[in-house]
Amino acid sequence: MADLNDLTAQEIGRRLRLARENVKIRQDEAAKVIGMSRPTLVSIEKGDRRVRIQELQALANHYGVSVNALLRREAVHTDLVPRFRRLRETEEDHTGEAVKLLNDLVKAEVELENILGIERPKNYPPERGINDGDVIELAESHAQGLRDWLGLGSGPIADIFTLMELDLGIRLYQRRLSSKSKVAGLFTFDQNLGACILLNANHPWERRVQSAAHELGHFIGTRQAPEVLEENEQFLSREERYANAFGRAFLTPRKSFEQAFRQLIAGSDSLTRRHVILLAHQHNISREACVRRLEELGLVKKGIWAWFEANGGITNAQARDVLGDVCTKADPIKDDADQPVSHRMGLMAYAAWKRELMSEGQLAELLNIRRLDLRALLDQFELEESETDDLFKLPR
Repeated sequence: MADLNDLTAQEIGRRLRLARENVKIRQDEAAKVIGMSRPTLVSIEKGDRRVRIQELQALANHYGVSVNALLRREAVHTDLVPRFRRLRETEEDHTGEAVKLLNDLVKAEVELENILGIERPKNYPPERGINDGDVIELAESHAQGLRDWLGLGSGPIADIFTLMELDLGIRLYQRRLSSKSKVAGLFTFDQNLGACILLNANHPWERRVQSAAHELGHFIGTRQAPEVLEENEQFLSREERYANAFGRAFLTPRKSFEQAFRQLIAGSDSLTRRHVILLAHQHNISREACVRRLEELGLVKKGIWAWFEANGGITNAQARDVLGDVCTKADPIKDDADQPVSHRMGLMAYAAWKRELMSEGQLAELLNIRRLDLRALLDQFELEESETDDLFKLPR
Protein backbone atom coordinates (compact mmCIF):
# COMPACT_ATOMS: atom_id res chain seq x y z
CA MET A 1 0.00 0.00 0.00
CA ALA A 2 1.21 3.50 -0.72
CA ASP A 3 2.51 5.46 2.25
CA LEU A 4 0.41 8.26 3.71
CA ASN A 5 3.54 10.39 3.99
CA ASP A 6 4.29 10.09 0.26
CA LEU A 7 1.73 12.77 -0.46
CA THR A 8 1.40 16.30 0.83
CA ALA A 9 -1.43 17.19 3.18
CA GLN A 10 -2.86 19.43 0.45
CA GLU A 11 -2.93 16.61 -2.11
CA ILE A 12 -4.52 14.13 0.32
CA GLY A 13 -7.08 16.74 1.31
CA ARG A 14 -7.93 17.40 -2.33
CA ARG A 15 -8.37 13.70 -3.04
CA LEU A 16 -10.62 13.29 0.02
CA ARG A 17 -12.76 16.24 -1.09
CA LEU A 18 -13.18 14.82 -4.60
CA ALA A 19 -14.04 11.36 -3.21
CA ARG A 20 -16.65 12.91 -0.89
CA GLU A 21 -18.17 15.08 -3.62
CA ASN A 22 -18.30 12.12 -5.98
CA VAL A 23 -20.72 10.30 -3.66
CA LYS A 24 -22.55 13.56 -2.78
CA ILE A 25 -21.88 13.42 0.96
CA ARG A 26 -21.98 16.70 2.89
CA GLN A 27 -19.03 17.82 4.99
CA ASP A 28 -20.99 17.76 8.27
CA GLU A 29 -22.09 14.18 7.58
CA ALA A 30 -18.57 13.06 6.77
CA ALA A 31 -17.21 14.80 9.88
CA LYS A 32 -19.50 12.71 12.10
CA VAL A 33 -18.01 9.52 10.65
CA ILE A 34 -14.64 10.32 12.13
CA GLY A 35 -16.00 12.05 15.22
CA MET A 36 -14.84 15.56 14.53
CA SER A 37 -16.35 18.95 13.78
CA ARG A 38 -17.07 20.19 10.28
CA PRO A 39 -14.38 22.93 10.51
CA THR A 40 -11.79 20.25 11.27
CA LEU A 41 -12.82 18.27 8.19
CA VAL A 42 -12.67 21.47 6.15
CA SER A 43 -9.15 21.97 7.48
CA ILE A 44 -8.20 18.45 6.37
CA GLU A 45 -9.63 18.93 2.90
CA LYS A 46 -7.75 22.20 2.52
CA GLY A 47 -4.52 20.57 3.62
CA ASP A 48 -4.14 22.75 6.72
CA ARG A 49 -4.27 19.65 8.93
CA ARG A 50 -2.87 16.23 7.90
CA VAL A 51 -5.41 13.42 8.13
CA ARG A 52 -4.51 10.51 10.43
CA ILE A 53 -4.47 6.97 9.08
CA GLN A 54 -7.49 5.88 11.19
CA GLU A 55 -9.45 8.89 9.96
CA LEU A 56 -8.43 8.17 6.37
CA GLN A 57 -9.58 4.56 6.65
CA ALA A 58 -12.95 5.60 8.10
CA LEU A 59 -13.56 8.24 5.43
CA ALA A 60 -12.47 5.94 2.59
CA ASN A 61 -14.85 3.26 3.82
CA HIS A 62 -17.69 5.79 4.05
CA TYR A 63 -16.98 7.12 0.55
CA GLY A 64 -16.84 3.60 -0.93
CA VAL A 65 -13.22 3.79 -2.12
CA SER A 66 -10.12 1.97 -0.96
CA VAL A 67 -7.34 3.69 0.96
CA ASN A 68 -4.95 2.44 -1.68
CA ALA A 69 -6.93 4.16 -4.42
CA LEU A 70 -6.74 7.41 -2.48
CA LEU A 71 -3.00 7.16 -1.93
CA ARG A 72 -1.68 5.70 -5.19
CA ARG A 73 0.68 8.18 -6.79
CA GLU A 74 -0.48 7.30 -10.31
CA ALA A 75 -4.15 7.60 -9.40
CA VAL A 76 -6.07 10.35 -11.20
CA HIS A 77 -7.95 12.53 -8.77
CA THR A 78 -9.64 14.87 -11.18
CA ASP A 79 -13.42 15.03 -11.16
CA LEU A 80 -15.03 15.97 -14.47
CA VAL A 81 -18.54 15.79 -13.04
CA PRO A 82 -18.85 19.27 -11.44
CA ARG A 83 -18.21 21.14 -14.67
CA PHE A 84 -21.24 19.47 -16.23
CA ARG A 85 -23.45 20.50 -13.33
CA ARG A 86 -23.52 23.99 -14.78
CA LEU A 87 -25.58 22.61 -17.64
CA ARG A 88 -29.32 22.37 -17.23
CA GLU A 89 -29.45 18.92 -18.80
CA THR A 90 -27.23 17.37 -16.13
CA GLU A 91 -30.22 17.34 -13.78
CA GLU A 92 -31.59 14.42 -15.79
CA ASP A 93 -30.62 10.89 -14.83
CA HIS A 94 -29.44 9.80 -18.26
CA THR A 95 -27.09 12.76 -18.47
CA GLY A 96 -25.72 12.03 -15.02
CA GLU A 97 -25.13 8.42 -16.08
CA ALA A 98 -23.19 9.52 -19.16
CA VAL A 99 -21.11 12.09 -17.26
CA LYS A 100 -20.16 9.55 -14.59
CA LEU A 101 -19.22 6.98 -17.23
CA LEU A 102 -17.00 9.46 -19.04
CA ASN A 103 -15.39 10.47 -15.75
CA ASP A 104 -14.69 6.84 -14.78
CA LEU A 105 -13.30 5.95 -18.21
CA VAL A 106 -10.94 8.92 -18.26
CA LYS A 107 -9.68 8.28 -14.73
CA ALA A 108 -9.06 4.58 -15.41
CA GLU A 109 -7.32 5.16 -18.71
CA VAL A 110 -5.08 7.94 -17.44
CA GLU A 111 -4.09 5.99 -14.32
CA LEU A 112 -3.18 2.95 -16.38
CA GLU A 113 -1.18 5.12 -18.76
CA ASN A 114 0.59 6.74 -15.83
CA ILE A 115 1.47 3.47 -14.14
CA LEU A 116 2.71 1.92 -17.40
CA GLY A 117 4.67 5.02 -18.41
CA ILE A 118 2.61 5.55 -21.56
CA GLU A 119 2.79 9.05 -22.99
CA ARG A 120 -0.26 9.85 -25.07
CA PRO A 121 0.67 12.07 -28.03
CA LYS A 122 -1.47 15.14 -28.65
CA ASN A 123 -1.68 17.10 -31.84
CA TYR A 124 -4.13 19.86 -30.97
CA PRO A 125 -4.79 22.75 -33.33
CA PRO A 126 -5.41 26.08 -31.56
CA GLU A 127 -8.89 26.87 -30.29
CA ARG A 128 -10.49 29.18 -32.89
CA GLY A 129 -13.18 30.96 -30.88
CA ILE A 130 -16.60 31.98 -32.18
CA ASN A 131 -17.27 35.36 -30.58
CA ASP A 132 -17.27 37.44 -33.75
CA GLY A 133 -18.94 37.01 -37.14
CA ASP A 134 -21.59 34.79 -38.67
CA VAL A 135 -21.44 31.52 -36.79
CA ILE A 136 -22.30 29.35 -39.82
CA GLU A 137 -19.62 30.97 -41.97
CA LEU A 138 -17.14 30.56 -39.12
CA ALA A 139 -17.98 26.87 -38.88
CA GLU A 140 -17.49 26.35 -42.63
CA SER A 141 -14.18 28.22 -42.55
CA HIS A 142 -12.88 26.44 -39.43
CA ALA A 143 -13.88 23.01 -40.74
CA GLN A 144 -11.99 23.59 -43.96
CA GLY A 145 -9.08 24.98 -41.95
CA LEU A 146 -8.90 21.79 -39.89
CA ARG A 147 -9.04 19.65 -43.02
CA ASP A 148 -6.14 21.63 -44.47
CA TRP A 149 -4.22 21.44 -41.18
CA LEU A 150 -4.62 17.65 -41.15
CA GLY A 151 -3.88 17.33 -44.87
CA LEU A 152 -7.18 15.62 -45.55
CA GLY A 153 -7.93 17.19 -48.88
CA SER A 154 -11.58 17.52 -49.86
CA GLY A 155 -12.72 13.90 -50.12
CA PRO A 156 -14.96 11.87 -47.80
CA ILE A 157 -13.55 10.86 -44.40
CA ALA A 158 -13.40 7.09 -44.14
CA ASP A 159 -13.01 6.84 -40.33
CA ILE A 160 -13.49 9.98 -38.28
CA PHE A 161 -13.10 8.04 -35.01
CA THR A 162 -9.55 6.92 -35.77
CA LEU A 163 -8.72 10.37 -37.09
CA MET A 164 -9.80 11.99 -33.82
CA GLU A 165 -7.94 9.47 -31.66
CA LEU A 166 -4.70 9.03 -33.56
CA ASP A 167 -4.27 12.18 -35.65
CA LEU A 168 -5.44 14.60 -32.95
CA GLY A 169 -4.91 12.62 -29.74
CA ILE A 170 -8.44 13.16 -28.41
CA ARG A 171 -9.60 10.67 -25.76
CA LEU A 172 -12.58 9.10 -27.52
CA TYR A 173 -14.75 6.47 -25.87
CA GLN A 174 -17.71 4.64 -27.41
CA ARG A 175 -19.69 2.76 -24.79
CA ARG A 176 -23.31 1.75 -24.40
CA LEU A 177 -25.60 3.92 -22.26
CA SER A 178 -28.95 2.78 -20.89
CA SER A 179 -31.47 1.95 -23.60
CA LYS A 180 -33.66 4.99 -22.84
CA SER A 181 -30.80 7.46 -22.74
CA LYS A 182 -31.22 10.47 -25.00
CA VAL A 183 -27.53 11.34 -24.79
CA ALA A 184 -25.70 11.09 -28.10
CA GLY A 185 -22.35 12.44 -26.95
CA LEU A 186 -20.39 14.39 -24.33
CA PHE A 187 -17.40 16.66 -24.67
CA THR A 188 -15.13 18.20 -22.09
CA PHE A 189 -11.61 19.57 -21.96
CA ASP A 190 -9.16 19.56 -19.07
CA GLN A 191 -5.69 21.11 -19.15
CA ASN A 192 -4.12 17.96 -17.69
CA LEU A 193 -6.26 15.28 -19.29
CA GLY A 194 -6.85 16.89 -22.67
CA ALA A 195 -9.98 16.65 -24.82
CA CYS A 196 -12.37 13.84 -23.82
CA ILE A 197 -15.42 12.64 -25.78
CA LEU A 198 -17.95 9.91 -25.05
CA LEU A 199 -20.28 8.64 -27.79
CA ASN A 200 -23.36 6.49 -27.19
CA ALA A 201 -22.51 3.13 -28.77
CA ASN A 202 -26.20 2.21 -28.93
CA HIS A 203 -26.50 4.56 -31.88
CA PRO A 204 -25.76 3.33 -35.43
CA TRP A 205 -22.43 4.09 -37.09
CA GLU A 206 -23.71 7.00 -39.19
CA ARG A 207 -25.33 8.65 -36.16
CA ARG A 208 -22.13 8.37 -34.16
CA VAL A 209 -20.19 9.88 -37.06
CA GLN A 210 -22.45 12.94 -36.87
CA SER A 211 -22.10 13.12 -33.09
CA ALA A 212 -18.31 12.82 -33.31
CA ALA A 213 -18.10 15.61 -35.89
CA HIS A 214 -20.38 17.78 -33.73
CA GLU A 215 -18.20 17.28 -30.65
CA LEU A 216 -15.13 17.98 -32.77
CA GLY A 217 -16.71 21.34 -33.52
CA HIS A 218 -16.83 22.11 -29.80
CA PHE A 219 -13.18 21.10 -29.52
CA ILE A 220 -12.19 23.49 -32.31
CA GLY A 221 -14.47 26.42 -31.51
CA THR A 222 -15.41 26.44 -27.83
CA ARG A 223 -12.97 24.07 -26.15
CA GLN A 224 -13.25 25.39 -22.62
CA ALA A 225 -16.99 24.77 -22.26
CA PRO A 226 -18.28 21.23 -21.54
CA GLU A 227 -21.18 20.03 -23.67
CA VAL A 228 -23.89 17.38 -23.73
CA LEU A 229 -25.40 16.45 -27.11
CA GLU A 230 -28.87 14.91 -27.02
CA GLU A 231 -31.04 13.29 -29.66
CA ASN A 232 -33.22 15.69 -31.63
CA GLU A 233 -31.52 18.71 -30.09
CA GLN A 234 -32.68 22.05 -31.53
CA PHE A 235 -29.24 23.75 -31.56
CA LEU A 236 -30.53 27.10 -30.35
CA SER A 237 -27.40 28.59 -28.80
CA ARG A 238 -24.59 30.12 -30.80
CA GLU A 239 -22.22 27.38 -29.60
CA GLU A 240 -24.55 24.58 -30.62
CA ARG A 241 -25.37 26.09 -34.00
CA TYR A 242 -21.63 26.42 -34.62
CA ALA A 243 -20.86 22.82 -33.62
CA ASN A 244 -23.72 21.50 -35.71
CA ALA A 245 -22.64 23.47 -38.77
CA PHE A 246 -19.00 22.53 -38.20
CA GLY A 247 -19.85 18.84 -38.15
CA ARG A 248 -21.69 19.03 -41.46
CA ALA A 249 -18.98 21.12 -43.10
CA PHE A 250 -16.18 18.87 -41.87
CA LEU A 251 -17.85 15.69 -43.14
CA THR A 252 -19.22 17.19 -46.35
CA PRO A 253 -17.16 20.19 -47.53
CA ARG A 254 -19.27 22.53 -49.59
CA LYS A 255 -17.29 22.43 -52.85
CA SER A 256 -16.47 18.72 -53.08
CA PHE A 257 -19.89 17.64 -51.81
CA GLU A 258 -21.59 19.76 -54.47
CA GLN A 259 -19.29 18.34 -57.16
CA ALA A 260 -20.05 14.78 -56.09
CA PHE A 261 -23.77 15.54 -56.12
CA ARG A 262 -23.72 17.14 -59.58
CA GLN A 263 -21.78 14.20 -60.99
CA LEU A 264 -24.36 11.85 -59.52
CA ILE A 265 -27.43 13.62 -60.89
CA ALA A 266 -25.97 14.41 -64.30
CA GLY A 267 -28.71 13.75 -66.86
CA SER A 268 -31.43 13.35 -64.22
CA ASP A 269 -34.54 15.50 -64.01
CA SER A 270 -35.32 14.91 -60.36
CA LEU A 271 -33.87 13.69 -57.09
CA THR A 272 -34.53 10.05 -56.22
CA ARG A 273 -33.93 7.86 -53.22
CA ARG A 274 -31.13 6.17 -55.17
CA HIS A 275 -29.26 9.48 -55.45
CA VAL A 276 -29.47 10.00 -51.71
CA ILE A 277 -28.44 6.44 -50.87
CA LEU A 278 -25.38 6.59 -53.12
CA LEU A 279 -24.26 10.05 -51.99
CA ALA A 280 -24.73 9.25 -48.30
CA HIS A 281 -22.84 5.98 -48.64
CA GLN A 282 -20.00 7.71 -50.47
CA HIS A 283 -19.56 10.19 -47.59
CA ASN A 284 -20.20 7.75 -44.71
CA ILE A 285 -23.11 9.77 -43.38
CA SER A 286 -26.78 9.06 -42.77
CA ARG A 287 -29.38 9.56 -45.48
CA GLU A 288 -31.00 12.26 -43.39
CA ALA A 289 -27.71 14.13 -42.89
CA CYS A 290 -27.11 13.89 -46.63
CA VAL A 291 -30.47 15.41 -47.59
CA ARG A 292 -30.28 18.13 -44.95
CA ARG A 293 -26.83 19.13 -46.22
CA LEU A 294 -28.18 19.30 -49.78
CA GLU A 295 -31.01 21.52 -48.54
CA GLU A 296 -28.60 23.72 -46.60
CA LEU A 297 -26.39 24.24 -49.66
CA GLY A 298 -29.40 25.04 -51.85
CA LEU A 299 -28.76 22.02 -54.09
CA VAL A 300 -32.31 20.72 -53.56
CA LYS A 301 -35.49 22.43 -52.45
CA LYS A 302 -36.17 22.95 -48.76
CA GLY A 303 -38.48 20.37 -47.25
CA ILE A 304 -37.20 17.37 -49.21
CA TRP A 305 -36.31 15.41 -46.06
CA ALA A 306 -39.67 16.20 -44.49
CA TRP A 307 -41.30 14.83 -47.65
CA PHE A 308 -39.29 11.62 -47.44
CA GLU A 309 -40.27 11.24 -43.77
CA ALA A 310 -43.94 11.68 -44.62
CA ASN A 311 -43.72 9.18 -47.45
CA GLY A 312 -42.05 6.15 -45.93
CA GLY A 313 -38.54 7.55 -45.56
CA ILE A 314 -35.52 5.95 -47.16
CA THR A 315 -35.35 2.49 -45.70
CA ASN A 316 -32.50 0.08 -45.12
CA ALA A 317 -34.22 -2.36 -47.47
CA GLN A 318 -34.16 0.25 -50.24
CA ALA A 319 -30.50 0.95 -49.51
CA ARG A 320 -29.79 -2.79 -49.69
CA ASP A 321 -31.49 -2.97 -53.09
CA VAL A 322 -29.19 -0.22 -54.36
CA LEU A 323 -25.91 -1.11 -52.65
CA GLY A 324 -26.16 -4.84 -52.09
CA ASP A 325 -24.09 -6.38 -49.31
CA VAL A 326 -21.91 -3.29 -48.82
CA CYS A 327 -24.99 -1.59 -47.40
CA THR A 328 -24.38 -3.45 -44.14
CA LYS A 329 -21.35 -1.72 -42.70
CA ALA A 330 -19.25 -3.68 -40.21
CA ASP A 331 -19.31 -1.99 -36.82
CA PRO A 332 -16.67 -3.59 -34.57
CA ILE A 333 -17.01 -0.75 -32.07
CA LYS A 334 -20.40 -2.10 -31.00
CA ASP A 335 -18.78 -5.46 -30.26
CA ASP A 336 -16.08 -3.70 -28.25
CA ALA A 337 -18.75 -1.77 -26.36
CA ASP A 338 -20.39 -5.05 -25.34
CA GLN A 339 -17.24 -6.11 -23.46
CA PRO A 340 -16.85 -5.26 -19.74
CA VAL A 341 -13.93 -3.00 -20.72
CA SER A 342 -12.65 -1.83 -24.10
CA HIS A 343 -9.93 -3.80 -25.85
CA ARG A 344 -7.31 -1.12 -25.23
CA MET A 345 -8.22 -0.73 -21.58
CA GLY A 346 -8.10 -4.52 -21.17
CA LEU A 347 -4.64 -4.74 -22.71
CA MET A 348 -3.31 -2.01 -20.42
CA ALA A 349 -4.90 -3.67 -17.38
CA TYR A 350 -3.26 -6.97 -18.29
CA ALA A 351 0.13 -5.29 -18.71
CA ALA A 352 -0.20 -3.60 -15.30
CA TRP A 353 -1.19 -6.89 -13.65
CA LYS A 354 1.52 -8.93 -15.37
CA ARG A 355 4.21 -6.47 -14.30
CA GLU A 356 2.78 -6.61 -10.76
CA LEU A 357 2.08 -2.90 -10.79
CA MET A 358 -1.54 -3.41 -9.74
CA SER A 359 -3.40 -6.26 -8.07
CA GLU A 360 -6.58 -7.86 -9.35
CA GLY A 361 -8.55 -6.07 -6.65
CA GLN A 362 -7.10 -2.69 -7.56
CA LEU A 363 -7.81 -3.24 -11.25
CA ALA A 364 -11.37 -4.42 -10.64
CA GLU A 365 -12.04 -1.31 -8.55
CA LEU A 366 -10.42 0.99 -11.11
CA LEU A 367 -12.32 -0.51 -14.05
CA ASN A 368 -15.63 -0.85 -12.18
CA ILE A 369 -16.01 -4.51 -13.06
CA ARG A 370 -16.46 -7.66 -11.02
CA ARG A 371 -13.38 -9.60 -9.94
CA LEU A 372 -14.80 -12.59 -11.80
CA ASP A 373 -14.96 -10.65 -15.08
CA LEU A 374 -11.46 -9.32 -14.57
CA ARG A 375 -10.11 -12.80 -13.88
CA ALA A 376 -11.72 -14.09 -17.08
CA LEU A 377 -10.12 -11.23 -19.02
CA LEU A 378 -6.66 -11.92 -17.57
CA ASP A 379 -7.00 -15.65 -18.26
CA GLN A 380 -7.85 -14.89 -21.87
CA PHE A 381 -4.78 -12.71 -22.35
CA GLU A 382 -2.54 -15.27 -20.62
CA LEU A 383 -3.81 -18.02 -22.88
CA GLU A 384 -3.14 -15.95 -25.98
CA GLU A 385 0.42 -15.23 -24.83
CA SER A 386 1.11 -18.87 -24.08
CA GLU A 387 0.56 -19.74 -27.73
CA THR A 388 3.38 -17.52 -28.95
CA ASP A 389 7.15 -17.98 -28.93
CA ASP A 390 10.16 -15.64 -28.94
CA LEU A 391 9.52 -14.75 -32.56
CA PHE A 392 6.57 -12.63 -31.39
CA LYS A 393 8.46 -10.68 -28.72
CA LEU A 394 8.14 -6.97 -29.39
CA PRO A 395 11.38 -4.98 -29.84
CA ARG A 396 12.09 -2.49 -27.02
